[in-house]
Amino acid sequence: MQTASPQDERILALVEPVADAMALEVLRIRVMGGKKTTVQIMAERVSDGGMDVADCAKLSRAVSAVFEEEDPVSGEYNLEVSSPGIDRPLTALPHFERWEGFEAKLELDRLVEGRKRFRGVLAGVEDESVAIDLTGEEDTALIPFDWIADAKLVMTDELVAASLKARGDQSGGTES
Repeated sequence: MQTASPQDERILALVEPVADAMALEVLRIRVMGGKKTTVQIMAERVSDGGMDVADCAKLSRAVSAVFEEEDPVSGEYNLEVSSPGIDRPLTALPHFERWEGFEAKLELDRLVEGRKRFRGVLAGVEDESVAIDLTGEEDTALIPFDWIADAKLVMTDELVAASLKARGDQSGGTES
């Protein structure tokens, strides 16, 4: 789910080593067409899940240098580096574990019980499946991670409160 196309995968292969060297995790790469192509890179710090403007600028400069050499996008394009935001995408199995207890929307790449879209509270990970307490269901569902085409957290009061608390905890320490 980090990528949606072969071009996204090629760009991820170029960006990931740069991000890793900066202790950043690449959450998602998307190349979007339009009047001008946009290459969107969503990342966060490995240490605390944060990503501020300085981190975005630093990653953008480093990626731009790699893109100048490798030229992965034909023609003109805009490079957009951002943080995931509060209602973040969930693109790797550990994300579902990290955000256990929060509401999420999942879209599958196939029909299950006549539908592709599901919503519920994340209940962790079991083997290679996401556990989720679906809205309106009594039992916890296990959905194979490989079946998930798209997933993101749902903006709720609990999620906003947890995000604000995390920001407060990060800024409350001493500076060096």
